[in-house]
Amino acid sequence: MFLESAINPAQRRGWIEVICGSMFSGKTEELIRRLNRARIARQRVEIFKPAIDTRYDETNVVSHNENSIQSTPVQASSQILIYANNVDVVGIDEAQFFDMELVAVCNKLAAGGVRVIVAGLDMDFAGKPFGPIPDLMATAEYVTKVHAICMHCGNLAHFSHRKNADERLVLLGETDSYEPLCRDCYQKARRETLNPTP
Repeated sequence: MFLESAINPAQRRGWIEVICGSMFSGKTEELIRRLNRARIARQRVEIFKPAIDTRYDETNVVSHNENSIQSTPVQASSQILIYANNVDVVGIDEAQFFDMELVAVCNKLAAGGVRVIVAGLDMDFAGKPFGPIPDLMATAEYVTKVHAICMHCGNLAHFSHRKNADERLVLLGETDSYEPLCRDCYQKARRETLNPTP
C-alpha cells in the first residue's frame, strides 16, 4: 500500500504510483487528493488526461462526485514528455485509454526524478487487462487497488460490467452504461448479457 508519509521530498528521486480498480471505485478521487497534497507542499504539478475522455469536461479531470482539477488533454502519451517540463509531480488520469508507450513515458519521467501518479482501469468490460495499466503496475513502486461496491449484492466490486451487448473495447459511459460488480455477480451478468433469454 502507498504511504505518503514514507516520502522524503529532500531526496530528488522519482517513482511511479498506480491507482487502479473498477469504475466507480474512487480512482480519480484518490488521484486528485494526492495531487492537491503535492500542491499544498508547493511542489510543481502537471496533470494529463487522454483527449478522448470528454465525459465531464473537455480539459479538467473530474471525479464521479464532481471534484475536479485542471489538466492538459493529450492525444498520445509521448506528448506528456513535451509538456512535463520542470515539474516535481505528474498526474495521469484514465491511463487505460493511452497507447502502450505510456509505460516508457512514465519510466522516463521517474528516472528523471519525477513522482508519477497514474490512475486507470486495470480491467476492461470483458474482465481482461486493460491497455498499459498491467505493465505500469509491474514497474511501479507503489500500487493501490481501490474497490467499488457491487450494485447487485453489496460486496466489494472490482469488475466494470457493461450493461449492454456492445463489444467495442472503448465505449465511454457512466452509470447508464456500466455498473461495478463483484466476481460472482459479474460472471452471472456477463453470461446474461452475452446470452439473453428470449
